[in-house]
Amino acid sequence: MKTLNLKNRIKSVVLATAVVLATIAGSVNEANAQEVKNVVLVHGAFADGSGYKGVYEALTKRGYHVTVVQNPLTSLEDDVAATKLALDAQDGSAILAGHSWGGAVITQAGNHPKVAGLVYIAAFQPDNGESALKWFQTAQPAAENGVLPPNDKGIVYYDKAKFHAGFCADLSKEEAAFMYASQGAFYAKCFVNNITDAAWRVKPTFGIVATEDKSINPEIQRNMYKRSNTKVTEIKGSHAVYISQPEKVAAVIIQAAKEVSKK
Repeated sequence: MKTLNLKNRIKSVVLATAVVLATIAGSVNEANAQEVKNVVLVHGAFADGSGYKGVYEALTKRGYHVTVVQNPLTSLEDDVAATKLALDAQDGSAILAGHSWGGAVITQAGNHPKVAGLVYIAAFQPDNGESALKWFQTAQPAAENGVLPPNDKGIVYYDKAKFHAGFCADLSKEEAAFMYASQGAFYAKCFVNNITDAAWRVKPTFGIVATEDKSINPEIQRNMYKRSNTKVTEIKGSHAVYISQPEKVAAVIIQAAKEVSKK
């Protein structure tokens, strides 16, 4: 009789433990099922964060929390530091997206523990020991490309006469004029800074090819993304595709957020 009672007690304890564990597991699964809702956007050279307004609006109206980094464009190290500050401030996991030069920045900054996935928007995607310049030189620049040599202060600007056709041909002349006027001072050393810890090697990666790009040859984009097994979306647009096609760019970011969300 005592043995039977002991067995019953053990069964009760085991059952109660199982219920508790199941409840905990259910809670964990429910938490893991939450979609990544933070997005951090990094701009490139010859631009500033204001160009992300359309993408910001497309994402926020779908419930995403968006942070736009105003990177200083003074060096890879400085831009990465600015990006990591933005990532530190997130309340959970985030998608980290970068345009153009911003692709090199997110490649180095993307190993931050809060980064769940990367999105390259017509962007450079170097590997360890590589610079953005190395990839820029792998194809003949388009005739419209207006990247000028560094000035006496080591700053690279975009030729005003070529800015519209070379950088943002699918925007109005008025929009192009504003973009030219608001471009950041981009220091040439950024282009030659090598990546030391390429995040795309360990993080889920998505990329957008801007098929009408005259600043970064679309073939360069395709070759980088192919090497890294990036999930690619091609969008008909200029180098400033994130401005001219914000809904389509936002859709890729949302796709990334959904795919990296834990099930």
